[in-house]
Amino acid sequence: MSKEYTIAVVPGDGIGEEIIREGIKILDVAAERYGFKTKYTHYPHGADHYLATGELFPDEVLRECADHDTILLGAIGDPRIEVGLLERAIIGGIRWKLDLYINLRPIKLYAEHLCPLKDTKPEDLDILVVRENTESIYVGLGGNFKQGTADEVAIAEMIMTRKGIERAVRYAYHAAMKRDRKKLTLVDKANAIRPQAIWTRTFEEVGREFPEVEQDHAYIDAACMWLVKNPEAFDVIVVDNIFGDILTDLGAMLQGGLGIAASGNIHPGGVSMFEPIHGSAPKYRGKNVANPLATIAAVQMMLAHLGETEASATIEGSIAELLASKQIPDLSARSGLETDEIGDMVVEKMGQKVG
Repeated sequence: MSKEYTIAVVPGDGIGEEIIREGIKILDVAAERYGFKTKYTHYPHGADHYLATGELFPDEVLRECADHDTILLGAIGDPRIEVGLLERAIIGGIRWKLDLYINLRPIKLYAEHLCPLKDTKPEDLDILVVRENTESIYVGLGGNFKQGTADEVAIAEMIMTRKGIERAVRYAYHAAMKRDRKKLTLVDKANAIRPQAIWTRTFEEVGREFPEVEQDHAYIDAACMWLVKNPEAFDVIVVDNIFGDILTDLGAMLQGGLGIAASGNIHPGGVSMFEPIHGSAPKYRGKNVANPLATIAAVQMMLAHLGETEASATIEGSIAELLASKQIPDLSARSGLETDEIGDMVVEKMGQKVG
């Protein structure tokens, strides 16, 4: 009997519906060709739903999502809504309340012409970033005093726990063990933010259990510089939440832009969520011009996480071939290709690879 995966789908805002449509198209094709089934539950939560009902993302909906095998998210954000309100309620709510403590961000170059760095080839840029996903400054502890006056004070607390750091570091060591180079780089700013020495100590202590892994260290400012100067120096990176957010967006531009960047929000052994990294691009909504490759790459990550390695490899290989051959010339909404056209191209390439 074939395996059936239950997938909670939250398209969200802007181009979310269009890119998720293509992600599901790829999932359905993969399911048919590799002998598994998919069952979707669609949730309307986002800007339109909030404006119509006043409802953000209720706990009962979150509990329903948690009962699925995985979650597929489109994009969240709308200029009609207070900045950060939807993002914290939906993306943040899913991450924090379901304890999705790993943000997995591949930085992988599929086609040399997409990289803005001179003479950088696909073999030079293949990095896996393990970003701690539930702590640091994003937890929102703090506030404003005397807001709107000349004496205003703003406070934001950077929260770091041994438990949160250790589980991220340990996940990163295990990830490094699965790769050929077996190299892990810790990125922090412990020289200037002394409490971040908890990262350095934890990295060293856990590392004693992984003697096969080459250990390296870089401060975040130097890591940004080296990522541009010599990206081939990195293999797996482990980093805190806010620095990981910044570093991976820089890395996304090196692989061609946010149009190919995807991530997994992982709770090992529990439900996980997969999403493209780009925004909701409201100005392109309904125009069928948004590039869906980041969502398709998120689907590829999802299938790898579920253990459907053949299907995942076929999707990734199809993306790589379409980009390397310039059949998809770039990753922008100005490529001249329509959203569903790109999805169809991936489907066709998948058929060629299966055949």
